[in-house]
Amino acid sequence: MDQAFDEPMRDHITRTHRTEDIPNAAKCTVIGGSGFLGQHMVEQLLARGYTVNVFDMRQGFDNPRVQFFLGDLCSQQDLYPALKGVSTVFHCASPPPSSNNKELFYRVNYIGTKNVIETCKAAGVQKLILTSSASVIFEGVNIKNGTEDLPYAEVLGANDPEGNFLTMAIRPHGIFGPRDPQLVPILIEAARKGKMKFMIGNGENLVDFTFVENVVHGHILAAEHLSRDAAGSGKAFHITNDEPIPFWTFLSRILTGLNYEAPKYHIPYWVAYYLALLLALLVMVMRPVIQLQPTFTPMRVALAGTFHYYSCERAKRLLGYRPLVSVDDAIERTVRSFRYLRRVD
Repeated sequence: MDQAFDEPMRDHITRTHRTEDIPNAAKCTVIGGSGFLGQHMVEQLLARGYTVNVFDMRQGFDNPRVQFFLGDLCSQQDLYPALKGVSTVFHCASPPPSSNNKELFYRVNYIGTKNVIETCKAAGVQKLILTSSASVIFEGVNIKNGTEDLPYAEVLGANDPEGNFLTMAIRPHGIFGPRDPQLVPILIEAARKGKMKFMIGNGENLVDFTFVENVVHGHILAAEHLSRDAAGSGKAFHITNDEPIPFWTFLSRILTGLNYEAPKYHIPYWVAYYLALLLALLVMVMRPVIQLQPTFTPMRVALAGTFHYYSCERAKRLLGYRPLVSVDDAIERTVRSFRYLRRVD
């Protein structure tokens, strides 16, 4: 199917990202370019004058300006043709966040990323921008204005300025926007089943939700600032809307925007957490007899009931990052794009 620009996005890109801003438009590859973030990445790169390849396991859209390469991320033989002759690689392939398949996560996120690094070097790629997540440092407790220096053993050791191979990691949090296959559709499905009547905690916990266009903007800034003498070489960068919003306020605005009722009853956080913990223990005990995959888990309770927002100061200072779209505008544009899911009374 042909994916067109959302009109407000098209106008904003035209104003902010002009081809003449790039004197030597680069050739790049977007790994995972058929996914939600990947498609938005491809659109903005094309708007900026880049020549774009897409590597993925499927072709998610048609565009005559894009060359597609289909294959297995873990296969150097499949990946190499997509990277040969390319200066910059954006690696944003990842299993769906809702997936509970640990083996798949390990294969894609560890083995696949390791293969990306090795194949980039073999193909002569100079820059690799990895899409990570701010959630890699979330352990179920409050994080307020967290920095990239919080403990996490993310591998950026492949950065090698002397060998002309430079890396950065972008850590967005709570990506949402038009064509999102996860957050909004899952939220609306839960509302339709009557599962969105309760909120966990007092509803005051602040969380970062980040509009997809801002995430792409951060990636492109990273690529254009990455050089041998750049202070950000080999570092991770949080990219958010820089406007933490109460978790349940954000969900409520999506729901009411699509004509569904917002949650109105409160469950104390620790009550919900221990209920989820008991359910997890029950599932563990029953595993030899029956396989269950509960959606009500301690980690999901923690995500819904704790503070987790992150500082963008490093990205502001070293990349010149500023969000292009505010939270209010982003919610409005997202709701408008999902009007086909609107409840009809």
